[in-house]
Amino acid sequence: MGGSVETLEFQAETRQLLQLVIHSIYSNKDIFLRELISNASDALDKLRLESLVDSDLEADTSDLHIVLEVDAEARTLTVRDNGVGMTRDEVVELIGTIAKSGTAGLLEKVKQAKDAEAAQSLIGQFGVGFYSAFMVADKVSLRTRRAGSEAGTLWESDGQGTYDIAEADGLPVGTEVVLHLKPVDSEDGVADYLAEWKLRQIVKQYSDFIRWPIRMPIERGGEDGVSVTELQTLNSMKALWARPRSEVSQEEYNEFYKQISHDWNDPAETVHMRAEGTFEYEALLFIPSQAPFDLFSRDTKRGVQLYVKRVFIMDDCEALMPNYLRFVKGVVDAHDLSLNISREILQHDRQIRGVRRRLVKKVLGSIKDMQTADAERYAKLWAQFGRVLKEGLIEDTDNVEALLDLICLDSTHDAEKPTTLRDYVSRMKDGQDAVYYLTGANRATVENSPHMEAFAAKGYEVLILTDPVDEVWAEQVPAFDGHPFQSIAKGQVDLDAGEDEAAGEEKAQREADFAALLPWLAATLSEHVKQARLSSRLTTSAACVVGDDEDMTPMLEKMYRAMGQQFPPVKRILEINPKHPLITGLRSAYEKNAEDPALPELAEIVLGTALLAEGGELADPARFSRLITERLAAAL
Repeated sequence: MGGSVETLEFQAETRQLLQLVIHSIYSNKDIFLRELISNASDALDKLRLESLVDSDLEADTSDLHIVLEVDAEARTLTVRDNGVGMTRDEVVELIGTIAKSGTAGLLEKVKQAKDAEAAQSLIGQFGVGFYSAFMVADKVSLRTRRAGSEAGTLWESDGQGTYDIAEADGLPVGTEVVLHLKPVDSEDGVADYLAEWKLRQIVKQYSDFIRWPIRMPIERGGEDGVSVTELQTLNSMKALWARPRSEVSQEEYNEFYKQISHDWNDPAETVHMRAEGTFEYEALLFIPSQAPFDLFSRDTKRGVQLYVKRVFIMDDCEALMPNYLRFVKGVVDAHDLSLNISREILQHDRQIRGVRRRLVKKVLGSIKDMQTADAERYAKLWAQFGRVLKEGLIEDTDNVEALLDLICLDSTHDAEKPTTLRDYVSRMKDGQDAVYYLTGANRATVENSPHMEAFAAKGYEVLILTDPVDEVWAEQVPAFDGHPFQSIAKGQVDLDAGEDEAAGEEKAQREADFAALLPWLAATLSEHVKQARLSSRLTTSAACVVGDDEDMTPMLEKMYRAMGQQFPPVKRILEINPKHPLITGLRSAYEKNAEDPALPELAEIVLGTALLAEGGELADPARFSRLITERLAAAL
């Protein structure tokens, strides 16, 4: 290596990942070339874009390309591009460490993977394809110079724990990766990557759709017996999205998807569309079959690339796809935009907004078609992307009805199989108008909530909503197909509508019996509750806490506070079960001696048990524990 050489250690997690890549993840080692070519293609795209944005950038973009070069004597394979290149700091950040969050998540997922195929499917999701070079090479050398920078960088490693890095002069703009190949080993899947036919095969299979030429020097015998070296282009470079759908096989779609997404799996659905008229464009979109690791990361990017007349403009184009469809991958090629259009201009472009609306409707329509045609395949898709699709109920008011038709929710109807809202409505009892639901941290908490008791006893189906996003959309979406959403933890619930005269008289008597206790309870617990009343939703529990129809739920309140929003605590309503022994005993004790100092503590216990039963939090757990302990000791 040239210049002053510095030896650095790989980040600890990177070392672990290298060993996994080399020894565990890939069974098909040919994939290393796809990953390196894809990285080179990205570098060419970036240089083309930067040269459009920065007219002062000294970069030759007249012949952007990738070269594969074999040296049989040295047993090296070189992948070279004249793209944007890297600075020293970028080399350290992108190769010496894994800058993206989630590395530990990948390591854990690989350990949990049930088989080699499942492990392989993870690697592309984490953007660490460069390391696959070490599957076929004992040593990897990298030379690179960033466009606009004078200094170049040399990097070299055997993948065991350290790497050498040094500054170099005289390097061309771009990146060159030299693989010092391992011996051919058919048992370990290491092929002869010096063979022309093998390299052609890999490029054709995995990288044929790369938009830049992939060239390889080929020696041919001349007429006079002197060999001649020719540069041959190995890939077709055909824009797959520009070809009629009838001329493209699903295998070609699948390989193109893998190329742009770095995902090992085939996509779950392919959407190929062309729009003609005042604003022409082609779109080739893919719905993945597996969620990426960073789907819910704050730094996750949307997966649609924007091209203008086959010229790459930008990755992760936010203007083309809403946030809740950020998992969709693909390409949109517009015919009538400027090549130097910015993200800011796109956000306000009327035609782009129209394209976005059509793309969203097409994607949602394709998902709906899958739901109708193949319930099992749709169930797998929903398991991967259901949580993020529900975000659309908050973000996308234009498509709420379409999204409501897609969502699948747990319910008390079936412990294993989620239900659609349409199926829920078809099972509603006579006289039932609302769609009942209850939110909570998990299914067990919801099912065992006191709020559920009367509904379970009377056979009413209740939706079980446990995703954090459920707290928000269920509050904002008013109804489905004319049926309002109703939280069973809010408002007055009366499942005894149409009760007979005797039942009505009994209810009136209970209200008279507790007329004195209820205001006393409300006053005693006024720091925490705003009202106390008799409950018609309890059958076995002593009490529960509920909110008014317009109140914020405790979980939603907690979420907003975690985001830094400040507002007064939301007081709720204490409902008591007039038939429960604890409540009848409390009433008797109060009627006997309303000044008994033990009564307020008993009221605190009633409220505390109600909060715990719904999975809530106590204001003072230590005090509640002491009250319970003292009460139990006194009873022995």
